[in-house]
Amino acid sequence: MGKASLCKTKLNESLVGNEPLHLRRHKGCHGSKASGMMPPITRPISYRENAMRLLLVEDDRALGQGIRVALSNEGYTLDWLQDGVSALHALRSESFDLLLLDLGLPRLDGLTLLQQLRATQHDLPVLILTARDGTAERIAGLDAGADDYLVKPFDVDELKARIRALLRRSQGRAQPVLEHAGVCLDPSSQQVTWQGSTVVVTPMEYQLLHQLMARPGKVVTRERLSRTLYGWQERVESNTLEVLIHNLRKKLSTELIRTVRGVGYVVELKP
Repeated sequence: MGKASLCKTKLNESLVGNEPLHLRRHKGCHGSKASGMMPPITRPISYRENAMRLLLVEDDRALGQGIRVALSNEGYTLDWLQDGVSALHALRSESFDLLLLDLGLPRLDGLTLLQQLRATQHDLPVLILTARDGTAERIAGLDAGADDYLVKPFDVDELKARIRALLRRSQGRAQPVLEHAGVCLDPSSQQVTWQGSTVVVTPMEYQLLHQLMARPGKVVTRERLSRTLYGWQERVESNTLEVLIHNLRKKLSTELIRTVRGVGYVVELKP
């Protein structure tokens, strides 16, 4: 079967399988709405505001580039590989929040990659993206350890919704909004509020806050935070995280985020 097509048409619109992506309205933490991509707060649009690092394994260059554009604009840090062997090595040596996996890959097919991943007790959420639409293929993918299965061509809005659902499930959450100690963070509208008032944050501040609030009470290492913010594409300055943490404490609460020296940072359960 042929590969699904995804082509970029304009900055705010792309096509997946000839289905247009239109920007929609979203509800915020307290019911407010914003049209298009712009959240109802005065700050720049971030290409990584969802603060989640995804790995895409797809050998179709046009499709992979289209998915990367769509998800980067949504705010994810997306790393992209084009063969199964490279992907398996990356999964064994790096930390990701979700895997988007094609099945028809060179060097190592996607199903075998998935089986080897699960054989090591790796619990990373996996969403299969494939043109193999038969019932037997779906069953084989799910039985091999996939968490969800999306057949090409697909609507990019459905892809984003499935990613959000899998990330919530992996974090033990049913509700999409993160709330803790007076701070509310809504990934769908990309808002941050503190005790009911909108807080203006930079893209990197938002991204870092999301990563910590998704794991309250758990220490997130400096290495993981750096990888989530920058992926493989950019170099991290030595004091970047300290500056971001300082700014968040100043804008929200000095007691919200605790430094674990030599390790990383944690959002306190009882600030």
